[in-house]
Amino acid sequence: MHDGILSQEEIDALLRGDTEAPQASSFPEVAEEDAITEMERDALGELGNIAMGTAATTLSSLLHHKVSITTPQVMVATSERLQADYPVPCLLIEVRYTRGLSGTNVLIIKKEDAVVIADLMMGGNGTAAGTELDEIQLSAVGEAMNQMMGSATISLSSMFDMRIDIDPPRVTQFDMGQEQLQTSLSDDYEQVVQIKFAMKIEDLLDSEIMQIIPLGAARDMVASLMGEGVDTEASASSVPEPEPEPEPTPVSEPVAAAEPPVPPVSEVTYQPSVSQWQTQAASLDTGGAIEKGPITVQPLQFAPLTPERGGEIQNIGLIMDVPLDISVELGKTKKTIKEILELGPGSIIQLDKLAGEPVDLLVNGKLIARGEVVVIDESYGIRVTAIISPIDRMSKLQ
Repeated sequence: MHDGILSQEEIDALLRGDTEAPQASSFPEVAEEDAITEMERDALGELGNIAMGTAATTLSSLLHHKVSITTPQVMVATSERLQADYPVPCLLIEVRYTRGLSGTNVLIIKKEDAVVIADLMMGGNGTAAGTELDEIQLSAVGEAMNQMMGSATISLSSMFDMRIDIDPPRVTQFDMGQEQLQTSLSDDYEQVVQIKFAMKIEDLLDSEIMQIIPLGAARDMVASLMGEGVDTEASASSVPEPEPEPEPTPVSEPVAAAEPPVPPVSEVTYQPSVSQWQTQAASLDTGGAIEKGPITVQPLQFAPLTPERGGEIQNIGLIMDVPLDISVELGKTKKTIKEILELGPGSIIQLDKLAGEPVDLLVNGKLIARGEVVVIDESYGIRVTAIISPIDRMSKLQ
């Protein structure tokens, strides 16, 4: 018996009327107190709780249904014991770390739960019948797991205060009651840390999702989270003090007979208002001792922010040969489509400008000046009478 749950062999033994315990030796037990400590168990539970909490939020947005993944239960088991306690068809989602952490971890969900998730991912109502997944449904579940583990990895990066990258999760269909777990996973999964979570999707699903991590990888994660397992008291006493700046040769005698003796440089305390390089410069100037007396402070002066004319002309010279379109606008008005269609030779269009009013000078369609129309050698021209101010130009921009 394991955690109050009868294995299949124990049930068969009870049906046969055997009074002795079934072959318990075929499933080697792992002494959890020897495998992981209570502190490591709590740390792994908290890591899983935060990571899967973020993953549940991501899954909720993908399925458009509220998803809750809570109540982690941490235990140590062998792969044989795990399969005996969980003999159902399921999906293995293997996640491999490529940066930050080492090794892999695996999520296990029941295949019937994966069918519900796949149906919701494909726009269904989550009540699809059957327990088989085709290629499209398996791809949908893989995408949901990819998004979940991506968000969970971001949470882990925040907790470990370092960048953590993963490969795209590998999804495999697996029957825990018929196949050997070692054939699909590496030998590192002989002893694992098993973390079970209660998973609920509104009123559609009330099940569980399980995470298994190789025992060695789980210990490494906790050690990394705790600062590589260094004792805090020992580390506090062994933290090296910051190295002092190179000290000049201390002066044991006063600088002048009339002045009081100057203490060695090692006794000079640095004031917040005096920077480190100022202190060193003063030490060098006084032959190893800081002179006492008033310090001349001058206000910092900045160069004017206005650009120099020479530089401006030089920059503008690069675009002096760029051609521009100049047009003169006598005026404008608005007409309906009907009025436009009724136009013909001899039609008169009344503009918004008054007779004798200055016309507009446009450069590349932007108003920059106004002037009056003149005739030059039988050609029309415009005499500029006013330049539009920059403020007026900005107000004309739409």
